[in-house]
Amino acid sequence: MKISTIYIIILLLSYTALPQGAKFDSLADAGINQIYNIEFSKAENNFRQLIADYPENPAGRFFLSMIDWWKILIDIDNESNDDMFFQKLEDVIYQCDKLLEKNENDVNALFFKGGAIGFRGRLRAIRESWLKSVDDGREALPIVQHAAKIDPENKDVLLGYGIYNYYASVIPNQFPLIKPLMIFFPSGDKAQGLRQLDEVALKGRFSKYEAQYFLMTIYSNYENNPYKADEYANMLLQSFPKNPVFIRWKGRVSVQKGATQEYYGLFRDILDKCNANQYGYAEKTKREACYYLGMYYKTNKNADSSLMFFRQCADLSQKLDRKEESGFLVNATLFCGMMSDALGRREEALAYYKRCLDLRDYSKSRETAKSYTASAYKMD
Repeated sequence: MKISTIYIIILLLSYTALPQGAKFDSLADAGINQIYNIEFSKAENNFRQLIADYPENPAGRFFLSMIDWWKILIDIDNESNDDMFFQKLEDVIYQCDKLLEKNENDVNALFFKGGAIGFRGRLRAIRESWLKSVDDGREALPIVQHAAKIDPENKDVLLGYGIYNYYASVIPNQFPLIKPLMIFFPSGDKAQGLRQLDEVALKGRFSKYEAQYFLMTIYSNYENNPYKADEYANMLLQSFPKNPVFIRWKGRVSVQKGATQEYYGLFRDILDKCNANQYGYAEKTKREACYYLGMYYKTNKNADSSLMFFRQCADLSQKLDRKEESGFLVNATLFCGMMSDALGRREEALAYYKRCLDLRDYSKSRETAKSYTASAYKMD
């Protein structure tokens, strides 16, 4: 939810290069697909070849920076790639500025400069540098508007407009604290934003996968339509079945749909990959998998297995939570008490309820813990 919320402050824009020929298209397409397939070394080789063969085109440098972006996205709390990402974006901006000094209507330079500023703002928002993020959004918007006027047939530029239109319309009402920041931006249009994103998802050249990603998260997080979200999740996984971000989202959407066996299979596979230390499957991913596996066994009245997974979730949360106690920790602790009760371990259950009461209140967790402290939970 946090990642989705920040998009209202910046413009995530995906831009295409002017036609350069079959070789350019081949290198760019291959590299982009390799990023989404988490084949970063291969993608880097292709983008460095783009830079060598087309040194005046900022596309190669821009796409090269997207490798670092996906390294960040896979493990969002790991800041070790931030500095490199920012530096690569500055390289893109510098090259674009040099091109714009020669020709202020250079559409390539406008596209990629706006894109670099947008991504810079996106990461700044994730790191909660809100004012800098807002400044990036304000700087990027007129650049993109200028580029769109020069190349109005470009489907990919609709990604930025679609994201902006949707989030600028929806987020201020859901998050009042962010609303004052929107005075710096034009009003949004939710319906138009969805139409624009869908058009890019179906017809975009380089940005269709980003559009599919945003539509998946939008329908899951804001539109309460997991079936529509699942359509885009399936599109992404059909193209990139090994992408850990898309796999996790497919699992979450399956939970929302109530597709019990489907989400069990997905999170069981995710947990196995976490235990095998596969790239992209860090401890936060393992925590999520343990939580939903615990929910699966709770639903299926297998208290012993459920307790085991909720314990793992709680233990990982104790290690991972920094700024505040997560919903995972609160719920897992409460459910550990309930599953202990179901197994007839009353003293153990009471200890978990007491621990839950010491945590922050999350979705009436304290009320529930007090209730089961007074009267033991019974699994129906």
